[in-house]
Amino acid sequence: MTDIKLTQFSHSSGCGCKIAPEILDQITSTFSKNKLFEKLIVGHESKDDAAVWDLGNDQALISTVDFFMPIVNDAFDFGRIAAANALSDVYAMGGNPIFANAILGWPVDKIPVELAAKVLEGAKNICEIANIPIAGGHSINSSEPIFGLAVNGQAKISSIKKNNSAQIEDFLFLTKPIGTGIMGTAIKRELADANDVKEAIESMCKLNKVGEALGKIKGVSAMTDVSGFALLGHLIEMCEGSNVSAEIFANKIPVFNFIDTYLEQNCVPDNTYRNWNSYEKKVNGLTDLRNFQLLNDPQTSGGLLIAVNEKSIAEVQNILVDFGLTDFIEPIGCIKDLHTFSVEIK
Repeated sequence: MTDIKLTQFSHSSGCGCKIAPEILDQITSTFSKNKLFEKLIVGHESKDDAAVWDLGNDQALISTVDFFMPIVNDAFDFGRIAAANALSDVYAMGGNPIFANAILGWPVDKIPVELAAKVLEGAKNICEIANIPIAGGHSINSSEPIFGLAVNGQAKISSIKKNNSAQIEDFLFLTKPIGTGIMGTAIKRELADANDVKEAIESMCKLNKVGEALGKIKGVSAMTDVSGFALLGHLIEMCEGSNVSAEIFANKIPVFNFIDTYLEQNCVPDNTYRNWNSYEKKVNGLTDLRNFQLLNDPQTSGGLLIAVNEKSIAEVQNILVDFGLTDFIEPIGCIKDLHTFSVEIK
């Protein structure tokens, strides 16, 4: 079993297997709005990270589901990454996860079921760190390995953070480095250095628990996490939902130190170009190849993208430091008045 490489059994890696944004828009264009459900605070209309239901007494239920195919070869690590990625949706809403259900698709005639058990062990490991149980789940016999979680969480309604409430003159922060899609491609092509893989896995397995603390800060205007649609895609969703534009300070974007090694070997996911095909008319100033590759790189279990009122920057920076995120206390951009382009690269 140690010789089995999970990435060789899937056509795409991690959150990079998402349906392209423009195709997803076509699929959901006829999906009726949830006008009849007054307690549904956040639904699919805003393309947010999770649904939110009003339980009364300023209490909200947060519900999400997320799954994908392997971005790494080790089954235990695949489970850890998938679990951290699913839990991130709750943290991105300013909430706290309370329990999860597992979603497993496994090609039982191709890959030993013992490895499926390892995937579940990895997910359980992350859920134990988050102090929640995996309460149940569902499994199917599928052509490719698939794993993820359906997660329920809770928060005060007053602490819920949406992705469509950014304000003009907010500053933007990002809590993890960019480059997991590039690393996933390097792994699939068997070009990745073991130490670099370990660093990327540690990042993808790190819980975005800081989101719960940030939810309590009024000056945090909006929040989302960065996954398969890349930093550009998720920022564009934030801008379009908030009726604003944004500037990105390209030289401030945190990236893995090893990333240029793999860009030099053209380890660029196909979905980098798929993402750009969906966004190119909404972006101005993206002329540098490296910036193009990074800003469109589909992330798996990426960081939180946070829009912060200028008066609350110091408070947010202190919280980031408290959570060990000292490398991410500098703004990567800012929110501006609505212009022709959703995002300007500076």
